[in-house]
Amino acid sequence: MSAHRTQSNAPAEPISREPGSYRDRNGAVYCRDGEIFRGINAKALANWTHLTATHFFQDFTKRGSIVPTEMVSEPDWGNSAPPWAAVLKHDLIPFVSYPYEWTFGMLKDAALLHLELMLAALEEDFILKDSSPYNVQWHGARPVFIDIPSFEVLLPGQPWVGYRQFCELFLYPLMLLAYKRVDFRPWLRGSIDGISAASLQPLLSLRDLVRPGVAMHVVAHNALQRRYSGGKGNVRGALADAGFDKGLIVRNVLNLRKIISRMALGSSKTAWSNYARAHSYGEADFAAKCAFVRSATGSRRWRRVWDLGCNTGTFSKIVAKHANYVVAMDGDWMAVEHLYQSLKRDPCGGSILPLVIDLSDPSPGQGWRGRERKPLPDRGKPDLTLCLALIHHVVIGENVPMTDFIDWLASLGTALVIEFIGRDDEMVELLLRNKDEQYDDYRLEVFEALLSEHFEIRDRQTLKSGRRSIYFALPKS
Repeated sequence: MSAHRTQSNAPAEPISREPGSYRDRNGAVYCRDGEIFRGINAKALANWTHLTATHFFQDFTKRGSIVPTEMVSEPDWGNSAPPWAAVLKHDLIPFVSYPYEWTFGMLKDAALLHLELMLAALEEDFILKDSSPYNVQWHGARPVFIDIPSFEVLLPGQPWVGYRQFCELFLYPLMLLAYKRVDFRPWLRGSIDGISAASLQPLLSLRDLVRPGVAMHVVAHNALQRRYSGGKGNVRGALADAGFDKGLIVRNVLNLRKIISRMALGSSKTAWSNYARAHSYGEADFAAKCAFVRSATGSRRWRRVWDLGCNTGTFSKIVAKHANYVVAMDGDWMAVEHLYQSLKRDPCGGSILPLVIDLSDPSPGQGWRGRERKPLPDRGKPDLTLCLALIHHVVIGENVPMTDFIDWLASLGTALVIEFIGRDDEMVELLLRNKDEQYDDYRLEVFEALLSEHFEIRDRQTLKSGRRSIYFALPKS
């Protein structure tokens, strides 16, 4: 380790250990000033040395499917240096997201990337010891594998120990939505370790037993787990003694890739999945709204933008031309799925990350001590937020007081493009139709007073014959 030590001035901020990196005892992730370091022990260093000589690792890194990584001199650890054999530095991922915020297509593509990496690694006698979707992050619509120490040299007779994890965090959630039309996101958010075979099997009917992969990867897997659960048998040793070889792993991976590649959602529709064609604007008003957003957001270059209630991403794509990165969020999973699929074919797809997030119930801190998975604002606040045709859903639809919503926006310290939908607009009338009248705070004068309390309004325009108003505002210092 001493060969990597360097003398340097004190850093601008202290280096801090990433709370979610404790599970692998062979290393740990650290952050400082927007840089990502990973300390690794002697075992992981030996694997790293062999890994960097493989063709697959170099090829996948060049095409952006593995996060670019290099060995560096040690950072200034401060008062005490951890006992690592070496330090790696990873390129920064623009915004961290979690599988319970992804669409079906995103989880599917992350699974296929994992299997593709497995096959390529096996050809050069490497294997991925872990099979977690948390090891995949995104550059826009492109999945990127980030957990470099998961690659290990494959030993003779070694089974794929990550198979169960792959099933519980990739395969079973995909089956749940593709085969049963049950949203996997609440399940993954409710259990950080995924869905067990014992939990999934009772949900399956006799008809489901003939669906691809169910008999082998759910029923047989569940029976095997019950057999060895709580027993004294050594599953890894039994597999090795039985002549378990690389060919069996390859065949299993190929089978999983075939099953997942053919999974599809069908013709599901949701309330806002057709937004681009079914919004309530006339052609002239919609063009005026787009022009206002284009003018406001084109005033400077933005580091990070949040598009809250993005629908199918019309305005995310407008602002992406003036931003380094856009995080596009909506609670309608199919609308976000449409956005994701369009971004895969779009040149700006590398700068827009689509996520399924309900603002009235966003992802909380989870895992060990509530810090293993971070709440939304802790992963990187925006310097510009789009909040278009959303406030009526939050205040009326979700019963969030308007003052609370504006206070939350102000807490982000962000510039703001926000649209107010008047009470005489047909969309608000629809929301109020089956509700008691208890929304005295939902009025234009109340909204503007609250907005002016926290923001300096720079521009304003009325739309739809005065039924809607759109604002560009900057936070007050």
